[in-house]
Amino acid sequence: MELRHLRYFVCVADEQNIGRAALRLHISQPPLTRQIQQLEDQLGAQLFRRTPRGVELTDAGRVLYEDARSILAQADRAAERASKAAQGLLGRVDVAIFGSGIFGAIPQLLRQFRADSPEVNIVLHNMTKDEQLDALRHGRITLAFNRLMRPVEGLTCETLLTEPLYVAMPSGDRLAARTAVAFEELQDQPLVLFPTGSRPSFIDRVLQMCRDSGFAPLVAQEVSDVVHAVALVATGFGICLVPHSATAMHVPGVTYRPLHHPTQSRVDLCCIYRADDDSQILRALLTSMRQSVTRLDLP
Repeated sequence: MELRHLRYFVCVADEQNIGRAALRLHISQPPLTRQIQQLEDQLGAQLFRRTPRGVELTDAGRVLYEDARSILAQADRAAERASKAAQGLLGRVDVAIFGSGIFGAIPQLLRQFRADSPEVNIVLHNMTKDEQLDALRHGRITLAFNRLMRPVEGLTCETLLTEPLYVAMPSGDRLAARTAVAFEELQDQPLVLFPTGSRPSFIDRVLQMCRDSGFAPLVAQEVSDVVHAVALVATGFGICLVPHSATAMHVPGVTYRPLHHPTQSRVDLCCIYRADDDSQILRALLTSMRQSVTRLDLP
């Protein structure tokens, strides 16, 4: 039994007339009659009986009609799903996130992709930079977001955007009265640095900025991520530099002010993926992000 036989059978059953069914199927009547006879021979059952106005289903025909419609609907659904998968519009994509980007651009980018591809299941994983690189190499994730990436063989690091830097400080700090803070004003301030782990990282970026400005920083503490850093700022441990995304964390006792620096007042946000990954879902995700990043409401 072929799907073609079932499609012909269902059409005849719907029309209750061989001639009208043939017109609907864009074939002549004799070949359609032969197809129905072949189906009846295969099943060993009569499916239609003739009436003055055409044909009607037998008991066997009514049973087959219910199942045939279900089979054809499933076949059409399978074809549709395969087509969507080929376009990257169906399936699963594993994405690793870490750091301040989860408060700003990343949710907006992924939300737009979900709107574009609602049948793609996005699974998020919280991973450090080292964990991201290992998961990418072994195919456990499709894409990762991070900052200040060094070149890694076999991986592509694509800069999606750059964000301005801000100073997170206790609300009672003298600098909180400013509309912006010059980097040199941080010389005597205790700094909370993040993230610990794989280097180079944002810690190295801040330390280099201090050296370029001619002073040695007063490091209060190094912590694993921006959430812990801002929490320490709230408790008065010191101040820290954060990307704009982190300013979405409204922590009592913390004030954010734009940083003025002559050359390094911004930081990148990158997406990392395997250079040899030719999956359509990854291609669709990258296309969506490249298009929607230009519409983000970022300073």
